[in-house]
Amino acid sequence: MKEVWVFNGAEARFPCAVFLELGDAEEWIKDNGLSGVLTKYPVGISVYDWAVINGHFCIKNEKEKSSVFIQEFSSAAQEHFHFENGSSE
Repeated sequence: MKEVWVFNGAEARFPCAVFLELGDAEEWIKDNGLSGVLTKYPVGISVYDWAVINGHFCIKNEKEKSSVFIQEFSSAAQEHFHFENGSSE
């Protein structure tokens, strides 16, 4: 499965960068002293469907199948890193 790394700056409403390689993303974040979260996303499938298929999320009721739920869904099972002023440590 293809994957990309998506960076969401601290308090940003939308992502500001997408990378194919983790190292490229980390270098860009470090060089610019950025704060936010870098998350690995699957390509060609929603995070909701990915989480269900991989056993990271089990649908428990009808609400969890609703469009509102799906469009707001995120998964802590996605690989991700938090950055503060360009550093993840």
